[in-house]
Amino acid sequence: MFKIKSVELTEINLPLVHFFETSFGRTYERRIILVRVEDADGAEGWGEITCGEEPGYSDEWTDSAWVTAEKILAPMVVGKEVERAADVWNLMKWARGHRMAKSGIETACWDLEAKKLGVSLWRHLGGVNREIDCGVSIGIQDSVAQLLDKIRVELEAGYKRIKIKISPRWDYDVIKAVRAEFGDILLMGDANSAYTLADIDKLKSLDEFGLMMLEQPLPYDDIIDHAKLQAQISTPICLDEPIKSPEDARKAIELGSGKIINLKNGRVGGHTQSKLVEKVCREAGMPVWCGGMLESGIGRAHNIAISTLAGYTMPGDVSASKRYWHEDIIEPAVEVSAQGTITAPDGPGIGFEVKRDRIEKITQRRVSISA
Repeated sequence: MFKIKSVELTEINLPLVHFFETSFGRTYERRIILVRVEDADGAEGWGEITCGEEPGYSDEWTDSAWVTAEKILAPMVVGKEVERAADVWNLMKWARGHRMAKSGIETACWDLEAKKLGVSLWRHLGGVNREIDCGVSIGIQDSVAQLLDKIRVELEAGYKRIKIKISPRWDYDVIKAVRAEFGDILLMGDANSAYTLADIDKLKSLDEFGLMMLEQPLPYDDIIDHAKLQAQISTPICLDEPIKSPEDARKAIELGSGKIINLKNGRVGGHTQSKLVEKVCREAGMPVWCGGMLESGIGRAHNIAISTLAGYTMPGDVSASKRYWHEDIIEPAVEVSAQGTITAPDGPGIGFEVKRDRIEKITQRRVSISA
């Protein structure tokens, strides 16, 4: 049991090592909202609001999430006493949507609780696989040659699965070139909703490449047309954006909308909801994996912890800090072994130290909401 004394929001600016491009556009730097929750005993926990700078992937974005967290969600939890971190979700349930903002607060409370108990977050969440398999997500590049060079670097680093972003202008010929160069590597394509059923012939043509999966080819809120598409292609469809709750997962499974789910903490609202979605999928035999949102080390640490649950059976987008940041905000930085794995830390909470000096240097604004 703990009483939430305050919620502190801090916006930082982190330039990416290399631009990251999807069908939504190109990103050069991240505006990230960090959440620090403190209880009445002075214990603290850290979380991260993982939305993007603009409402492309999600209807949440940095400025909207800041206002929602400050004005609506934080006042719902400060001054409240909870039996366990899993109860924090219910304190914010009245507010419809805004799952990424909720996740930042909720995951911080899980970190706080694990630290108070003196246990690692991954064990506290019920994780069973301390060593997790890692893949990488590679954005659209300026040329196919540049893409092949980046894939080569990641394979040499040990990553077990390569995900490439695709779009109607960057798909068949690109995947063909990757297969020609690297053969039978574990390869998947992520369309970020760039296609419609009118593109079914093009999407069928991708079957020849034996992809692990085709992620979110159709509109972000759809599970009906995805079921129609899955019935006509052999490549497994992986659902991303439409799955925001355990009920969404159940409906998609019953409809046959896909064969795999990318389970993102922020998209579903935090660890409590991720655990429920994972349970629904695991009991239905639906594999899940942890997707990424270009998180800082704090968000990445939470992704590592949740990826240890039994249902996360495929390599996720959890990769090394150095792929994204010249200097991360945690220490030690997240590293991937030569075998393409990350070992969840056994220290209390997220298991990493937050570099406060680093955060101070890149802080853009801060606000604290107290009881």
